[in-house]
Amino acid sequence: MNTRTSYVAIAIIAAVFATSTSTVYAGTFDEEACPDCGGDDIYVKQNLSLQNDIPITIWTDEAQYDHNSVIVVEGTVANIRSSTEIGLIVIGPPPFNNRITIAQIPVASDGTWKTTLNTAGENWKYDGTYTIKVTYGHQEVNNRALIALTGGIDRIGAGCGPGELSASGTCIPYTITGNGIVSGAVFSATSNSLTVQISSLGMDGTLTINPSTDAIKGIFMVLVDGEEWDDVEINGNQVTVDFPAGTTEIEIIGTFAIPEFGTIAALILVVAIISIIVVTSRTRLNVLQRY
Repeated sequence: MNTRTSYVAIAIIAAVFATSTSTVYAGTFDEEACPDCGGDDIYVKQNLSLQNDIPITIWTDEAQYDHNSVIVVEGTVANIRSSTEIGLIVIGPPPFNNRITIAQIPVASDGTWKTTLNTAGENWKYDGTYTIKVTYGHQEVNNRALIALTGGIDRIGAGCGPGELSASGTCIPYTITGNGIVSGAVFSATSNSLTVQISSLGMDGTLTINPSTDAIKGIFMVLVDGEEWDDVEINGNQVTVDFPAGTTEIEIIGTFAIPEFGTIAALILVVAIISIIVVTSRTRLNVLQRY
């Protein structure tokens, strides 16, 4: 393959990639929603209409609700199946992930569907991130939306004071901004780390957390969704993390000096190092030329 052919192949791949990724952000074209398009902008119409190729879409009227709200849930299907309804299930926040409600929703002749959910009920009493999952015909044809509920019972702070979360029985002070909600926390004594599950719907935010030195001894690094994070401020044992919208997990890792080895293992390590030095020295002497 010559250089010109390579460039052509790369251009084709880039074009295909650009076309496939545009469907993620596509929306149905609406003359009123886009008055500046003038009804003649073919590019805008084509890209917005790509939403019709997604097997099933779902969205809600808001990203965050209280415990006395009506949630409007709606979407579209790409291929209408006769006598087939949308299957909807709502899963509650972690760590229990209880089934909150299920429903069957009819699909209109134009491929749209719509329903409402009422958060005023015993099943909706806990704060956190709820998952609304929909299927159509087969389990493989599915989609989901995440919503956050606030102002109810803070399950993760059970047994702790206001503004504290419970992580493996340890109460830890925290604050979170940007519509963020802490949905769970786990402390690991083995790895000297604290993992905080959050929902951050629609906007960036900040998590400030101050674990005691009994929980984490010193701060070594912070991971955001599994990646080492630099947008962090550390003041003693207090950590402030600026996180982007969509973040689901923040892990704070403390410093440790490999305590699991113990005194005997440390002594073995010293002996091994000395042995290596001795063997290396003798080897060097053996390879010296003799006259």
